[in-house]
Amino acid sequence: MITGLAHRGYPKKYPENTISSFQAALDLSYSHLELDVQLTKDGVPVVIHDTTVNRTTNGTGRVADYTFEQIRKLDAGGGQQIPTLKEVLLLAKGKAQVDIELKQSGLLYPGLEEQVLETIQVAGVQDQVFVTSFDHYAIVRTRELSRDINLGLVLYGATPAVFPLAKEINAKYVSVKHIYLTDEFVHRCDEAGIQLIAWTIDDEQDMRNLRSQYPHIWACTNELERWITVF
Repeated sequence: MITGLAHRGYPKKYPENTISSFQAALDLSYSHLELDVQLTKDGVPVVIHDTTVNRTTNGTGRVADYTFEQIRKLDAGGGQQIPTLKEVLLLAKGKAQVDIELKQSGLLYPGLEEQVLETIQVAGVQDQVFVTSFDHYAIVRTRELSRDINLGLVLYGATPAVFPLAKEINAKYVSVKHIYLTDEFVHRCDEAGIQLIAWTIDDEQDMRNLRSQYPHIWACTNELERWITVF
C-alpha cells in the first residue's frame, strides 16, 4: 500500500475525476483517493473539479445548471461520463480511503453537505472517508449534520487560526499547499493530533524533501508513479 493521496485519480495518464483515473490509482495501491464534488441542478452529487464543465468535458456552462440526465451525456474524456459520488465510493469501497472535497462556495450548492452525507451512508463507507473543503463554513455545517463523520480543513496558506476551529469541530485533517510547510506548523498539527496533508506535490525534489523532513505527512500528488519511486 502506497501512503498518499491520488489527486483526482491519476490525471497525468487518464481524464481527471473519472472512473478510469480512480481505478488506475487503485491499481497502483494508493491508500487514498482525492476527489471533488459539485451538485447538479436536481441535487445529485457528481465528481468534477470546476464549477463549469468547460475545461474537462465537451460541454459548456455551470454544473449547477445541468440536470443529472443532461450532465451524463457529456464526454469527460475518452468517452467517459462524469461519475457520481456514489459510483466512486463504491469503486473504492474496501480498497482505499477517500478524501471528499466539497466544492462549495458560499451557498452555490444549497444542500450539498446533506446530499454528500446521505451518499456516504447509502454507500456504506462512513469509516472509509473524510470530508474536506476550502469553504470552512461548509465543514462546520457538515459537523452540525453529523457528529461522527471525519472532517478536514483545506488551506492555501498556513494559519494559526485553523487550530481553534479544528478543535471546535473535531477536524482530524488539515490540507495545506506544500510551499507553506514549516517546522512550527507541522509541530502544531502534531500536538493537536491532526493528520497533515501537503498538496499538490509533483516535483520530484519536492517529494524527496518532504519524505526526508516530514515522513509522517501525507502527500497529495498527480505524479503517482514518480511518488512511488520516492516512497
